[in-house]
Amino acid sequence: MNTPKFLNLTVFLFILSFFLGCTLKDHVQPVSIPIGGLASLTGNWSSLGLTTKAAMEIAEEDINAYFSGKHSPYRVSVQAFDTRLEADKAVDSFTSAAGTGTRFFIGPQSSAELATILPLTAGRTALVISQGSTAGSLAIADDPVFRFCPADKIEGAAIAKTIYGLGIRGLVTLARNDAGNVGLQNATGNSFASAGGETQALTPYGTAVSDFSTQLADLKARILALTTTHGAGKVGVYLASFDECVSLFTQAASDPVLRSVRWFGGDGVALSAALLADADAADFAIATQFMAPTFGLPDAYKTSWEPLMVRIKAKTGIDADAFGIAVYDAMWVIAKTIEAGHGVPADLTTLASLFTTQANAYTGATGSTQLDSFGDRASGSFDYFGLEKVGSVYQWKLAGKSE
Repeated sequence: MNTPKFLNLTVFLFILSFFLGCTLKDHVQPVSIPIGGLASLTGNWSSLGLTTKAAMEIAEEDINAYFSGKHSPYRVSVQAFDTRLEADKAVDSFTSAAGTGTRFFIGPQSSAELATILPLTAGRTALVISQGSTAGSLAIADDPVFRFCPADKIEGAAIAKTIYGLGIRGLVTLARNDAGNVGLQNATGNSFASAGGETQALTPYGTAVSDFSTQLADLKARILALTTTHGAGKVGVYLASFDECVSLFTQAASDPVLRSVRWFGGDGVALSAALLADADAADFAIATQFMAPTFGLPDAYKTSWEPLMVRIKAKTGIDADAFGIAVYDAMWVIAKTIEAGHGVPADLTTLASLFTTQANAYTGATGSTQLDSFGDRASGSFDYFGLEKVGSVYQWKLAGKSE
C-alpha cells in the first residue's frame, strides 16, 4: 500500500520540528538569578561566615544541576560579600548588590547587621534570609526579612533549663552590646529566674572593648556574693559573645575565683575556630567546663546533613553547624520560590508570600523550615558543645542536647 505524500511530509515536518525544538531548547541561554551572601569572612565569627560561603557555593552547584535536569530556563549565581560582622559594611554590600538587581540575600549573620539593613529592604524589593540572627526585637510580622534559625527566646529557654538542671542556682550574665547577644542575655536570665534561680545581669560591654578588667572584677564580686547565698558549686556565668570571648577568657584565666565556677555561652561562640587557636583561652574553657549551644541538627535527617558537613569541611577545614547547614536549606527554598513563580515576581509582597509558602512546605537537611507569624523558624533543638584537648590539639566535642 502506498503512503500518501502529504502524510510523509507531515511526519517529516513533525520530526524536524521535534529535533529543532530540542536543539533550540538546549541552546537557550539560561536566566541567571543572583543571590548575595552577607557573611563575616575575615572578621568576628568568621567560622560561620566561611561555612556560609561554602554552603552557598555547594547549593549553587546542586540547584543548577537540578534546574538543568528539568530543562528549566533558570540558574542561580552566588556572590559572597565580607561584612566582617560590621553593620556599615553589611549595609554597603547590601545596597551595592541590590542596586544592581540582586533580589535574594543570605545573611547577614548577626542581629546588629540585620537591624541596619531592615529599613532598606522595602525600597530595594529584596528578601533577606538570615541564618544567624536571633534577636527577639527583630521578630516583626509582614517584613521581607526571614530567619532560618530559632529566635533568642527559644535558645534562652533551652540553655536556662539546662543550666538549672545541672544544679546551678545563682547565675551571673554578661553580653556583648549588640541586639542578638543582649537578646540572648535577657532571654536566658529571665528563663533561669522563672525556673527558680537567681539571675544577676551585668551591663553589656561595648563591641570594641578588648580590656575586660572592669567586667571581670564585677563578675568576681557577683560570684563571691552568690556563692555565699547558694553555696559552692551552685554558681555559674553565662556569656553571650562572639570571638572576643578569647580575650576575656585569657584575661580571666589566672583568677582562681573565675576559674572555680562553670561557664556557659551563646550560639555566637559555639564551634569557634578562634577559641581553639588560643591555648590559654581554650584551657580556661576546659577548666570551667564551658559549654555553648548551637542550633541542633536532628538525627532524623543525618543522611542529608552529614554529607553536606563533609563537603563544607573539604572547602573550609571547618566543621559546619546547623546555622551553616541552614544556609543550604535557605538556598533551596529560594530555588523552589523561583521555580514556583516562573522567575522572580517583581512585586515584593507577592515574592515574600511565595517564599513563605515554599518555606512552610519544605523539609531540608535541618528538618522542616516552617516559619512562625514573624517569618522566623518556628522550632528548633540545640546541641551543646564543649572543648577538649587530645594530645596537643584542642577540639570541640558534643557535650549534650536540649530536650
